[in-house]
Amino acid sequence: MPPVNQQLIADRLKISRATVSRCFTNHPGINPKTRARVFALASRLGYTPLEKRAEPAGRGTGRTITFGVLVCVELPSFEHTAYGNPGQELLNGVSDVARGQNVRLDLHFVRPEDLHLDSPSYATLRDSRRPKWNGVLLIYPFPRTVVDELVLKYPVVSLVEQYGGTPLNCVDVDHHRGVARLFDRLRSLGHERIGFFTWRYPVEATWSLRRFGAYVEQITAAGLPLREADIINAGPRHALPIEASYERLLAQTRDGVTAWVCAADHQAYDLIKWLESHGLKVPKDVSIAGFDGLARPAGGPLLSTVQIPFHQIGVTGGKRLVDLVHKRFDAPQHILLDCSLREGATLGPPAH
Repeated sequence: MPPVNQQLIADRLKISRATVSRCFTNHPGINPKTRARVFALASRLGYTPLEKRAEPAGRGTGRTITFGVLVCVELPSFEHTAYGNPGQELLNGVSDVARGQNVRLDLHFVRPEDLHLDSPSYATLRDSRRPKWNGVLLIYPFPRTVVDELVLKYPVVSLVEQYGGTPLNCVDVDHHRGVARLFDRLRSLGHERIGFFTWRYPVEATWSLRRFGAYVEQITAAGLPLREADIINAGPRHALPIEASYERLLAQTRDGVTAWVCAADHQAYDLIKWLESHGLKVPKDVSIAGFDGLARPAGGPLLSTVQIPFHQIGVTGGKRLVDLVHKRFDAPQHILLDCSLREGATLGPPAH
């Protein structure tokens, strides 16, 4: 393998060596999306820039802030692009803030199964040559043990994940408003029996539980019966493997469920493929809704879903962390951004 340096990064991304160098010195002329892609690839390759960071024009000798950006995901999952990459969009937003706020980003990917800061995937963070962090941004769900250890050491802001038992700043989407918009659309089409479907994950996905809570709220507000059999994998009880989950969903569809709200788009797209392989057409036989606003996979239908403003969440989270660096013990905030309904081709009237 060739040596890991800026030229290798440039070759992999098909950009110039000068562009890579300017990304690491926070040059104001670099597109934030390009900077985020460079940081992400550098982290995956284990490359750490040693150049002295240049001060932006007009800043004089102002203080440079360094943010640790931790992404809790297996790398193949982060790089999987069939449904788009919300993590990369979050990074793009954070990079936008870094360019304008005299912030340097130090990005690392860590494994979901590592439960403490002394675990293997966190080992590189203990390298004495690395810059001292002034704060930390978290992307994707982390084990609570890691979060608790981080908040003792740094100001921390979590993006698209809330930790109810920890006094932690978070920037997220308004899950309740998103699910309410899905319900309004489904009810307008005539659906009365609506199920909820999600997966089980290695690290508890509290975003899924929040969307489930919003589902329960909407079912109750509409005066509809809450049927336990129409709720799949929402909570640790009776969690099913994926194939068994699909079989259960198929049985409930044949029993009268006319629409399913999936906790995430990637779940919905995989479910549609499975249902159609078993003879059901979407939305002719059953309607499927998602939540995220990801790009559709090649050959797949455009999913009806809730569009999350991932880029803006990254921007808002970066700004909030800058504020915390200057006011360390400010009261924790949960900032919820609005979302919109994206009309697709997977909702229709109930089958009769």
